[in-house]
Amino acid sequence: MSTLDLFFQVLGTIVVASPVLLLAVLGLSLLLNRPFSETTTVRLTQTSVLLSLLPAIAILILMLATGLRNIPIEIGNWVTIPEQAFHFHLKFTFDRLSIPFLMLSCVLCGVVGEFTRRYLHREQGFTRFFLFYAIFYCGMVLSSLAGTIETLFVGWEMVGLSSALLIAYFHERENPVRNGQRVWTIYRLSDAALLIAAITMHHMVGEGDFGGLMNSGIWPEGTAAVTSSQALLVGTLLLIGAAGKSALFPFSGWLPRAMEGPTPSSAIFYGALSVHLGAYLLLRLSPLIEASLALQMMVLSLGAISAIGGALMSRVQNDVKTSLAFASLTQVGIIVVEIGLGLRYLALIHIMGHATLRTMQLLRAPTLIRDYNDLENKIGSRLQQPSWSGVRWLPQSLQRWCYRFGFDRGFMDIALDRWVAGPFLKCFRTCNAWEQKVTRLLSNEPEPSTEEASPDSVDASSQDISTAA
Repeated sequence: MSTLDLFFQVLGTIVVASPVLLLAVLGLSLLLNRPFSETTTVRLTQTSVLLSLLPAIAILILMLATGLRNIPIEIGNWVTIPEQAFHFHLKFTFDRLSIPFLMLSCVLCGVVGEFTRRYLHREQGFTRFFLFYAIFYCGMVLSSLAGTIETLFVGWEMVGLSSALLIAYFHERENPVRNGQRVWTIYRLSDAALLIAAITMHHMVGEGDFGGLMNSGIWPEGTAAVTSSQALLVGTLLLIGAAGKSALFPFSGWLPRAMEGPTPSSAIFYGALSVHLGAYLLLRLSPLIEASLALQMMVLSLGAISAIGGALMSRVQNDVKTSLAFASLTQVGIIVVEIGLGLRYLALIHIMGHATLRTMQLLRAPTLIRDYNDLENKIGSRLQQPSWSGVRWLPQSLQRWCYRFGFDRGFMDIALDRWVAGPFLKCFRTCNAWEQKVTRLLSNEPEPSTEEASPDSVDASSQDISTAA
């Protein structure tokens, strides 16, 4: 190994080890019931961010100076199952895609961390927030630099876990906890698709390395090394995973539920980084999308539908955070369309610009209404609301339908409950009834009388009553 390679290895290891060390320190302090003070917690977080950002900048400068475009940092196989053609390989890649996204993650995490120091000052869960925040920061670094789908899955899970925990941050209230569980359920569906895609990749190319799917591992000139049908299979699974993480159609219903968390977490998750993680995955595997025309059309359709739906829903919301969240969905949908059209650098620039803008807007959201009222008081009249002039050309019935569609958030929660969750619940209740019948038959127990209501029937009846109400 040359001196330059050794230097890259050391710098890359520092970038990855810094958030992991932060998570370990904050976690152990709470586990031992020795929490740090607010000042110490914030200083540890900011130091960790700098220890990831500065080596990343140094790697970028060295890559520009030497002309290198791809720097892999490998930590070896942690799990190997030769019979199943599976191995868990940790590999981190520094290239034209990962370095800008990593630097964006570090800068925004540092800004939001500094904002949180004042926003949650003397809150009872201050240290708990920064512990969850460290999980998110570590997951974003791993996801940004992931060179294999196994490494990506680890970071992907950490981002999802921290998201659900921060939505339920105010756990003394019922709604945040329920909404956190709902978001976690949607994440489980997208994570299952990503896990199946990882297993499929191992069976197709014998490894989970993203370079194995492309003839060249250097982004963005790589071309798919698999057939069109294989690209369609893996790409569809990855698209489902990306749709769940980025709240694309039909999973957009969980986005307003995520606003139950504190404003800093809403800004960094659903305005800046987490909501763009699905688009980043599609951007990383963009050569795979171009290998299948059907997959490309699916990406374009999903992005266009999500953008149009987000635009309709953002215009009729009654709180600023939810409106900004759906406005983020509109831009993410446009980014997905750009990826489907093969505009890779434009999509990357769009991600960075939109994440920065939306973070600033969401951080300012708590004072926006007060500033708006102050401005109206100073001018002595109401501010005129801008409206699209072409709306008058639409029929009244279509206008009402669009309003109802946006106000009810596209009916996506209702559709998922009825067509996805409903069949599963029905299947599980049927299996439970069969199990009870077989158990009674084997144990010679008498059949329950019709007057005795089973717990399942009570739950089902109460659910029907609440639904009807």
